[in-house]
Amino acid sequence: MSDPLSRGPTPIVQFGTSRFLQAHADLFFSEADPDLTVTVVQSSGDAARARRLPALAAPEGFPVRIRGLEGGREVDEERRVTSVVRALSTATDWARLVDVVVREARVIVSNTADAGYEPQPGDLAATAHQAMSFPAKLFHLLKARHAAGAGSLTIMPTELVPDNGRVLKARVMEIAEGAGADAALMDFLAGLPFANSLVDRIVSEPIEPAGAVAEPYALWAIEAGEGIAPPCIHPAVQMVTDLGPIERLKLYILNLGHTVLADMWRGAGGDPAVTVRAMLAHEPGAALRAIYAEEVLPGFAAHGEGEAATQYVATTLERMANPFLDHRLADIAQNHPQKAERRIGGFLRYAGMPAPRLAAVLERA
Repeated sequence: MSDPLSRGPTPIVQFGTSRFLQAHADLFFSEADPDLTVTVVQSSGDAARARRLPALAAPEGFPVRIRGLEGGREVDEERRVTSVVRALSTATDWARLVDVVVREARVIVSNTADAGYEPQPGDLAATAHQAMSFPAKLFHLLKARHAAGAGSLTIMPTELVPDNGRVLKARVMEIAEGAGADAALMDFLAGLPFANSLVDRIVSEPIEPAGAVAEPYALWAIEAGEGIAPPCIHPAVQMVTDLGPIERLKLYILNLGHTVLADMWRGAGGDPAVTVRAMLAHEPGAALRAIYAEEVLPGFAAHGEGEAATQYVATTLERMANPFLDHRLADIAQNHPQKAERRIGGFLRYAGMPAPRLAAVLERA
């Protein structure tokens, strides 16, 4: 795979090649001050995704097109990602990857999909192999780093898993114990900082062979802790003392709003062509705004979070009205009962006050 040694070491090793990461972390690293270089790693072994690796690390970079509304202004611009200078695969480049993690890495970033943490039958094997889960592969890389005496580094997962850093660290420690790691290695792993983080950006479509189209809004919120620092300096990267308030805003405003619209869409017959933007421009949009104003915002205000929630509602409605994004209700409505319970049921328990329209949506789900 692509390995342009002349472009120097890469302090960031990133597991995941998704268009989300291309338009999120990889773009941030390119725009940071100072900019950072990245080794991207494909961990799935998927042949179709492997074909994008050379394009990700091309010297000229790859495009990210930002399209949407920001502060009431229409944005439609192209940016260039040049942070990725090496692209490897765990299936074919394991020895080179070990060398990079041991000699170069300061931060490991991951976005391996929500299922990436799930245990696999071969996770406790003595040597790394492709069929292992991502946490098992990470264990073997960290084991090699410890054996080389290379010292600490920070792990920053971005999977949409609550307390993702804590969950990933627990899986790595569980695998280490099951694999018979000695006390020194266990202490090394226990001392590594694993950051909890939350990411948010709608990335609507790919640009082939590498690149993506994304909305202007972007967030990478990282929970502060011992040994945890921001991976780069960028306006979208925020260090926070507690991810809870940000998680509530996203889950109980943006995600809840999508589920409310999905309920209205289902009730109207479920036309597969209908988009969020179209619904927002007509009666369902007025109904959603009323629910935000009369049921959601009072719940946040009761917990002292009303001002932040009011600002987030305005941002959410602008994101939903993106004239370039065809966000179809047919996609949002998948797994509707589970989403309604987590988003609306969770909000009702959090708010602790009557919200009859939301309660009716939950009952219909």
